[in-house]
Amino acid sequence: MTPLATKLQDHLQRIYPGGDNSVLAKALMSAMAPAEPKEAPSELWDQQDAVLISYGDNLVANDEMPLTTLKHFIDERLSGQFSMLHLLPYFPYSSDDGFAVVDYLEVNPKLGDWSHVEDLGHRLELVTDLVINHASSRSLWFEQFIEDKEPGRHYFVTANLDDDLSAVVRPRTSELLKPVRTARGDEWVWCTFSHDQVDLNFQQPQLLLEMVRILRHYLDHGSRMIRLDAIAFLWKSPGTDCLNLPQTHEVVRLLRTLVDAYAPGSLLLTETNIPNRDNLSYFGNGNEAHLIYNFALPPLLLQALISGSAAHLKRWQMAMPPAPQGCSYLNFIASHDGIGLRPVESILSEQETQQLIEHVQAVGGRISWRNVDGQAAKAYELNVSLFDACHHPEFQLQRFLCIHAIMLSLEGIPAIYIHSLLGTSNDLDKVANTGSHRSINRHNWSWDDLQHRLNTPDSQHHQCFEGLSRLLKYRAQQEAFHPNATQFTLQLPEPLFGLWRQSQDRRQSIFAIANLSDRPQPLPLSSLNLIDTHPWRDLISEKELRDPLASLTLAPYQVVWLSNT
Repeated sequence: MTPLATKLQDHLQRIYPGGDNSVLAKALMSAMAPAEPKEAPSELWDQQDAVLISYGDNLVANDEMPLTTLKHFIDERLSGQFSMLHLLPYFPYSSDDGFAVVDYLEVNPKLGDWSHVEDLGHRLELVTDLVINHASSRSLWFEQFIEDKEPGRHYFVTANLDDDLSAVVRPRTSELLKPVRTARGDEWVWCTFSHDQVDLNFQQPQLLLEMVRILRHYLDHGSRMIRLDAIAFLWKSPGTDCLNLPQTHEVVRLLRTLVDAYAPGSLLLTETNIPNRDNLSYFGNGNEAHLIYNFALPPLLLQALISGSAAHLKRWQMAMPPAPQGCSYLNFIASHDGIGLRPVESILSEQETQQLIEHVQAVGGRISWRNVDGQAAKAYELNVSLFDACHHPEFQLQRFLCIHAIMLSLEGIPAIYIHSLLGTSNDLDKVANTGSHRSINRHNWSWDDLQHRLNTPDSQHHQCFEGLSRLLKYRAQQEAFHPNATQFTLQLPEPLFGLWRQSQDRRQSIFAIANLSDRPQPLPLSSLNLIDTHPWRDLISEKELRDPLASLTLAPYQVVWLSNT
């Protein structure tokens, strides 16, 4: 037995104990058998890596496939800002803007085809969603489930009304179980999210094998990173909270083993919008996800802006462990979803969370809710465009760029949502049309309209794009901003927040310091212990520091990156 076969059987024994899993192990190896052995790259990432997050149709032009329009945007507007493109689900779907997949193996014909996807992959490394927890109620698999036909007849989770489901954790207020009439009689199917998104039954080994084949399909079409959507909810067991169960972690470990064997250098990203301690567990012992989202970062940065205090941000950052060897955080502030509140439930008080809610509502945003203990509703996420969330009568742009500069300073790989890059405001018309709060930050830009705005120097769109592009390009040149470079949280007086980063070869040091208030703040350089034998300069303003013992004055929401090289 090969080492890979032994490892797979160990995984399978923990997922499906008590049986002979040798046949399944062989099938998995066959599904992910490389045509020829490949060597892993010497380094998985560096400071030049950054991810652009976009739907396939965020940019729309007449007489052109949206994926072609996105390609033109990359060719014409991007030059060194990003190395990867997270192309949000581009498959045929029935709801949730792509996350209710009808066919996992095809490209949505309204966007383009596989050649368009591969073209994008030739420009930026692709990140593709494996929507692994659930499938569309209009998929062929679900039709087969209803008709009691293979292979889908057993692919979906069912439950009985007398099962103990009282502890199940969900991010929605809809009923967990949906009645369905099938050829076998009436069934209750499990719907963690919406009733159009029916949960897949991974207690069926054949389904696991099918998902592995789909994963390979994405890798073969040019994807470098696979995002495991909603993975924390994967395994269902009545009487538990059905969140982060041991079998879920073992499935992630199995997928990691297969991806490392089939395509060394390819990456797994887990999407687990849950309390921070649980989120960190998806690193495993360096044998689960290569990357996890830094989910606590968006609400903490927004709270710091609103309060003018770095206290929670600093306390949280000091408690964050470095990513294990071969792993990294994925840092972001905005995405296609809202700003999740679950990751900060143990960090912010109820009053502080309520202040966030009231601020978002005041700037035109919406709040999404979830059920707790089957009864009370609790705020789950803030739905708002990031630019509008940074509202200030005088310093809105400065606030917006400030929190991005902080995010770009942190250990990990940065990811920026296209609507942040473009400075898009709340799309309230789309919310009214779809009835979904999340539509507020999923605007579809007309290509001509966007070009006009990006070419208008005093527009918020031009200023956000140019400001973020400048920060991204500066960051990419700094070895101290390598995703795994040393990081230390500075002890600075309020309202300052600061980090010290040091390159892996220890040649470059950067002090990244932000003023989180709307008033000028003094920064005594003597408090940083700058080595006075080295010349220091601020990379952002490009100003040299002639006296390392002098005092700087940081303008409202100004960030400095003080570097010794």
